Amino acid sequence: MAKNLVIVESPAKGKTIEKFLGPDYKVVASMGHFRDLPQKKIGVDIDNGFVPEYGISKDKKKTVESLVKLAKSSSKVWIATDEDREGEAIGWHLCYILNLDPEKVPRIVFHEITKKAIIHAIENPKNVNMKLVDAQQARRVLDRLVGYKISPVLWKKIRKGLSAGRVQSVAVKLIVEREREIQNFKPLESWKVFISLESSGIKFKSEFKKISGKVKKLNNKQDVEKLLATLYEDITVLKEGKTKKDTICLSSKEKLDFKLVDNVSKDSKRTPGAPFTTSSLQQEGARKFGFGVKQTMMLAQKLYEGIDLGNGQREGLITYMRTDSTNLSDLAKSQAKNVIESSFGKNYYKRRNYKTKSVGAQEAHEAIRPTDLNRTPESLASYLDTQQLKLYTLIWKRTLASQMSDAIVEVTTFTFSPIKADKQEWITKGEVIKFDGFMKLYIEGTDDENDDESESGTLPEIPIGEVLIGKNLEANQTFSRPPARYTEASLVKKMEGEGIGRPSTYAPTISTIIERGYIEKINKKYLSPTEVAFTVTDFLEKYFSKMMEYKFTKEVEEDFDKIAEGKETYVKMLDTFWNGTLKKDLEEAGDKAEKVIEKVGKKCPECGNDLIFRFSKAGKFIGCSGYPDCKYVDQPEEEKGILTSLKAKYEGKPCPDGIEGTIVVKTGRYGPFLASSEYPKVKWIGKIKSEKEEILEQVLTEKGLLVDEESGEQLKVQNSRRGPFLAAVNYPKVKIAKNIPKDVWDEVNKRMGDGE
Repeated sequence: MAKNLVIVESPAKGKTIEKFLGPDYKVVASMGHFRDLPQKKIGVDIDNGFVPEYGISKDKKKTVESLVKLAKSSSKVWIATDEDREGEAIGWHLCYILNLDPEKVPRIVFHEITKKAIIHAIENPKNVNMKLVDAQQARRVLDRLVGYKISPVLWKKIRKGLSAGRVQSVAVKLIVEREREIQNFKPLESWKVFISLESSGIKFKSEFKKISGKVKKLNNKQDVEKLLATLYEDITVLKEGKTKKDTICLSSKEKLDFKLVDNVSKDSKRTPGAPFTTSSLQQEGARKFGFGVKQTMMLAQKLYEGIDLGNGQREGLITYMRTDSTNLSDLAKSQAKNVIESSFGKNYYKRRNYKTKSVGAQEAHEAIRPTDLNRTPESLASYLDTQQLKLYTLIWKRTLASQMSDAIVEVTTFTFSPIKADKQEWITKGEVIKFDGFMKLYIEGTDDENDDESESGTLPEIPIGEVLIGKNLEANQTFSRPPARYTEASLVKKMEGEGIGRPSTYAPTISTIIERGYIEKINKKYLSPTEVAFTVTDFLEKYFSKMMEYKFTKEVEEDFDKIAEGKETYVKMLDTFWNGTLKKDLEEAGDKAEKVIEKVGKKCPECGNDLIFRFSKAGKFIGCSGYPDCKYVDQPEEEKGILTSLKAKYEGKPCPDGIEGTIVVKTGRYGPFLASSEYPKVKWIGKIKSEKEEILEQVLTEKGLLVDEESGEQLKVQNSRRGPFLAAVNYPKVKIAKNIPKDVWDEVNKRMGDGE
C-alpha cells in the first residue's frame, strides 16, 4: 500500500496526477460532493445558528467506505480538491469522514495539472481554509432556505412541481423582462439614403448624414422625397420597390455630381482583449462555435484534467477553468514572449498586465490559459477531438493575443456634397490596417449586428474639390429592432454584469431553468420564457420582492465574499437574511397571496363555467373551473398543433420489428407516444425520437453502421448510463455492442448546427 493517499475530486484528474507523483503516492477521487443536506427535509436548524444537517449521499456510500479504508492504511493523507470554495468545502467534508484535523492535514492547491505544478504544490502544502468553507456553507444553507421554503408556497398558490432559487429565479426574471420588452416594443421608422461613387477603379458608397453640419434624420417617406427634391427636378423618376426585408426602397439610375469637400484620416489603436475568464470563455465559445455554456465547461474540464498525449503520458493542457481572474503568471508571459517573437517578430510583442474587473473575484488566481504555450494547436490535432481542439485553439490564441502589440488602423472619412445641394453632407468611412498586431492571430467575436453600408475597406486617393459621378441612388426604409432575446452567452454576460452568481454557477443555473420548464430555446439558440415563467416571476416579484432585486442578489454574493475574507460570520449573515427578509416575506405570502388561476377566456361547452389552464406531469392542458363536478378537458392550441405534426409524421406507417398494426399517436400522462392501431390487443409503445436521435440514426444509416460487418446482425442505438451505443437488436441475448464512432458524433453536431 502506498504511503501517501492523495484525494482529488475526479478520477480523470487523479490518473494524470498519480503518474507525476510516483509509486509512493496513490491518488483517488471523492467523485465530487459526497456529503450534503438531506433531500426530503430542509436539513437546517434555523433556531440554533443555522446548523446544517449533513449526511452521506446514497450513491456515494461505497466511495466513502473505500476512502475511509484507504486512509486508515496510509501513512499520510493529502487533500487535493479543486481550488475554489466548493473544492475547499469538499476537502473539509473529507476531513470529517476521515477523522482528520482540517487545521493540520496537508491541503495542496494547483491551478494546472502539470508535473511542475503538482510537485510544487506537494512541496508547499497549506491547510483547509475554514473561511472559504464557511462561505460555501453560507451559500448552501441560504440556497436551501430559499428553495425549501419558497417552493412549497408556489405549489400551494400556483401548481405543484414548481421551484424557486436565489439565483435561478432572478435569472428567469432577466429573461421574462427581456421578453416583455420585446412584446411591448414599437418599431420606429427611419430611412437611409446611399449613392454609389467610383474613383481610380474603386467603388464605394456614401450615405446622407447632415445638412449644414447638423445631423438630419429621415423619419418617413415624405422626408426622403423632400430631400431628393433638392437633387432631382422630377422625383417621379424615382422607382419604388421592395427590399429583401419587405420594406420600401426608392431608387434612381439618374446620375448626380458629388464633390469631395473634406478628407480626414486618423490612426486608431485596437487593443487585444484580456485572457479568458469563465464568463468570457463561455461567451466566445458561443460566438465562435455555437457552443452552449455547459458544453464549453465540459470541454474545458477535460482539457484541464488531462489528455493522453501518447506513450501513456497524460497532462493537463489548460489551467483551472472556473475563475474570475484575468491575471497571467510570469512564466506564462515569458512563454508568450518567446512564442510571439519567434512566430511573428519582436515588433508583435507587448507585455501586458490585466486587472480583474469583477468585484470580489473569489477564484482570483489566474486566467484560463494553456499550461504550455509552446504546445501549438497543430501539435495536438491528433490527440484532441474536433471540439476539444477548437476550444484549445481559442484559448491558445486569446492568451497569446493578450501579450501582443496593438493593431494600428487608419480610419479615413470622406465628406461629399452634391453640386445641386452643397449644404448636404454625405459620408463615407474606410479602414486600412497599417499594422495588424494582435489581429494577425485573433479577433474577438461580437454580439452586435452591423449593417452600415457606408463603411468600406480601402478608399482611393481623392483630392479635395474633385467631382465624382454618383450613380444608383437608393433610399431604404428601415425599422428599429426590438432587443434581441438572450442567448446562453449573452445571459452569462448580463448575469456577470449584474453580479448574479459566480463562474461556477452560470452553466448549472441555465441548465436548471431549462430543465425545469421555465425557459425554452427558440431556433436552438435564443432563450424564451414559458408561460409559467411569467406567472412565477410575477408572483415572486409581488411577495418576495427583495429577493428578486438584482441589487440584493449582488449584495448577497458580496456577503459571501466578506465571509471568505473573514470580515463577516456566516451565522450573522444568514440571520440577517432570514429574519430581515425571507421570514417576513413567507408569512406575508402565506397570509395574503391568493391562488393564481390562469383563465383561458372561454366558457366550458358542457357546463358554462370558466375554462382555466391546468398543469400535469405531461404539461399544460385546459380544464373546467367546475372540476371535479365537471371533468371537461381540452388541449391548448399550440399542443394541438404539435400533435397534428406528429400524426402527419408517424401515423399510417407499419409498426417496427413485425409488430401487428400501423403506428398511431396517442397522448398519455407523460405526453405524446407511439402505439399500434391494434392497441390494447397489441401492447407495443414507441418513443417519439428527439431531433438529435433522428439525425444520429440517419447518419448511422448513411454510413452503413446499423449492420455488423462480421456477423451481418442488424444493430440499433441503445442507451446506457454512459450514453448511447450500438448493439444488436436482440441485445443482450445477442452479445454485440460497440461504441458510436467519433466521426458520427462530429457529423451529428454539425447537422444540429448549434454545437450541442
